[in-house]
This record gives sequence, structure tokens and C-alpha cells, in this order.
Amino acid sequence: MSLGLVIAVVLIALIFTYINGFHDTANSIATVVATKVLTPGQAVLLAAITNMIGALWGTAVAATIAAGIVNTGVVEAGSQLLICALLSAIVWNLITWWLGLPSSSSHALVGALVGAAIAESGGRFAAVVWAQGAHWWDGKGVLPKVVVPMVVSPIMGFVLGFLLMGALYALLAWFASRKGFLRYLGRTPFVNSLFGKAQIVSASAMGLAHGMNDAQKSMGIIALALAGATTAGDFDGLPSWLSFLRIHASSAGGFAVPHWVAVVCALTMAAGTAGGGWRIIKTLGHKMVRLHPINGFAAEGSSALVILVASMFGLPVSTTHVVSSSIMGVGAAKRFNAIRWSVVQRMVWAWILTLPVTALIAYGFVQLARTFG
Repeated sequence: MSLGLVIAVVLIALIFTYINGFHDTANSIATVVATKVLTPGQAVLLAAITNMIGALWGTAVAATIAAGIVNTGVVEAGSQLLICALLSAIVWNLITWWLGLPSSSSHALVGALVGAAIAESGGRFAAVVWAQGAHWWDGKGVLPKVVVPMVVSPIMGFVLGFLLMGALYALLAWFASRKGFLRYLGRTPFVNSLFGKAQIVSASAMGLAHGMNDAQKSMGIIALALAGATTAGDFDGLPSWLSFLRIHASSAGGFAVPHWVAVVCALTMAAGTAGGGWRIIKTLGHKMVRLHPINGFAAEGSSALVILVASMFGLPVSTTHVVSSSIMGVGAAKRFNAIRWSVVQRMVWAWILTLPVTALIAYGFVQLARTFG
């Protein structure tokens, strides 16, 4: 991989990060805007700040993307793989953003990496690390690190949202049945005021979780490109002041994500978040289910918990899927017909199609790159 191509990978990865920021802004602020706790401008500013903090908090997800999905030998041999994968994910993100569909940037990137790796290796599925390790929870690869969490995390978001909302409803009903001060705690004006303030905390936790998971994916791509170029000897002739570009793999086969990569990706994600993503905010915050502050708190709190735990284990889950399913769970706790299932159906189709479509687009981009040199 030449120096020019490495720079191209870094720049395109940052473009993907910026688009990811405004594409997934809705994940952390849709509910707080829908409940009118914060204005759109205030919510975007909060999300940008918390996204940046989360992006700098650990690199477990970045390590998974960099060394746990695609065999690094394929990256060293094929310079256009990462560029084609990033372009595929960007195309899918822009399509779903334009349609207002809250699809997964995470799964778009993973699907694109898989498709590009298979194309680059001449159709060999061995180019992708499908599963590796004594147990699925400590192994690497697409199956344990992506497919299993892809199925489990939305279910957990739905269940936690349903249970938390149900528990809050039960608590308020108990307050309302009491006398004196306890009955006052169950009144609607007090509840809206209390959970309006609490929702600022839960929205901040959601922004932190989003940055901790999503921004690290671009960090992993950049680190993978730099490590591949270092191993291939493309940086051997660089002057000493550019030595920060070199990343050497450890004896275990992995490598650390440099601090400068984390900072640049965090700032880019924050900038993208500040750009907003109003089409998807409208879908999540207004079209799917009618939300009040207590509902927003339950949805944000439950989804933030799922994403933060996944991030600690290096699982690149979809923040979009988790937040959407949590909102569904909260709505279902009220009553199942409170959810606009026609909107949910469109979202689920976008979820199902993301991995295969981005893989096919990336595969096609690699073939086009070969055809046109």
C-alpha cells in the first residue's frame, strides 16, 4: 500500500466518521428532542460533546475492527480494499439517511469490509475471520463479534426498555394510589418535570455510548491501514517526523490504536454530530411512537446500558438498532398498538439488507477498481 493510498484511506475514513456523526445523531438525541426537553440545537451540542468524550474512552471496539474481522495479510496485499469498503458504507449511509431510515453504520462498515476482503482475495471466504477462539465470547471474527451481538443487542434493548418502562409505570401507579406527599409524586406535572431533568442525564449517557462504540470503528480502519503499510515496508523511507504513522503488530497479532488517531476521529465524529440528522430524528422521535419525558428516559437509559456494556467487550453493535428497539419496548409497555408498526417494518428491512447490500457494493467496487486499474 503506497503512502498516497494510506492518506486516501485516512481521509475517506474521516469522511465516513463525519457522515456517521450526522447519520447517527438521532440515536442519542431523537427522544430528548421529541419530548421537548431540549431544543434541537441544544440536543445536537450535547450529543457532539458526549460523542467526543465517548470516542476517547477506550479502544476495544477499534481493536475488533482492526484485527478481528479481516485477515491483515489481505489488507497488506490489496491496497484498494479499505477504500472500497469505506465507499460502500458511505453510499449506504447516504441512501438510508436520504430515505430517513435509521440503519446501522456499524453493520454497513462490517458488511463492506467482508465483501471487499472476499473480492480482494479472489473470492476466498478465508479472507474474513469468521470465528476464532475457545469460546464465542472471547474469540474474534464476524460471527461472535458481529452476527451474535447484532441479534442479541436489539432484543436486550427491547426487553430492558419494556421492563424499565413497566417498572416506572407500576411505581407511578403506586404513588397515585397513596395519600399525601406520595400521591403528589405520581401526578403528571411532577413526573414530566422530574423525568425532563433526568432525560438530560440519560441523553448524555446515550451520547457517550454512541461515541464509545461508533467513532472507534473508524479508528480501527485507520489503524488497520497504517499497520498494513508498516508491515509492507511502505513507511521505511519516511522522515523521522512522520514516524507516528508507523504501527507495529504485537507478538499476539494485534496492535494498539495510536492516541492521535483516537483524537482525530473523536473530533470528526463531534463535527458530524453537530451537523445534525433531522430526517432520522423525525423517524425515531416522532413517527414510531409518541414519547413523553418518562418514555424518553427509559428508552435512552436502557439503550445506553446495552451499548456501554457491548463497548467494554469490544463488540461493534449497532447503536441505531439498540435505540430503535428500546423505543419499541417502551412503547409496547404502554400498549402494543401505541407503536406504528408500518414504520418499524421499513426499519427492519433496512436492518436486514444492510450487511448483504454493503458487502455486494464493496465487492463491486473492488472489481471495478481492478477493471479500471
